[in-house]
Amino acid sequence: MAKKILIAEDDEAILDVVKSILESEGHTVLIPRDEHHLYKIVHEEVPDLILLDIWLQGADGGKIAKNLKAKPATKDIPVILMSANNSTERIAKEAGADGFLLKPFALEELLNIISH
Repeated sequence: MAKKILIAEDDEAILDVVKSILESEGHTVLIPRDEHHLYKIVHEEVPDLILLDIWLQGADGGKIAKNLKAKPATKDIPVILMSANNSTERIAKEAGADGFLLKPFALEELLNIISH
């Protein structure tokens, strides 16, 4: 089933690859310009899944995840935190995220998360 997936990732190479893969699988990919735009997209488009880098330029993905999970309108949107940081699992748990992906991740890992 095709999903609307928001990807907040500031590494252009990773973003391009993930976007291409997801679109080839039939998903719609939403890409925010910045943190403010991310919240706007989440409220207007209501994505089925959010892939959120922990370390975004000028923003903290862990705090964004925590904010989304604290609000009734967005708490049920699955949020997956992504990072190469070895604290990713702890940060994801503390933020109330639904899961995490350690970079670099295998294509199968990404598609498995999206299919659930």
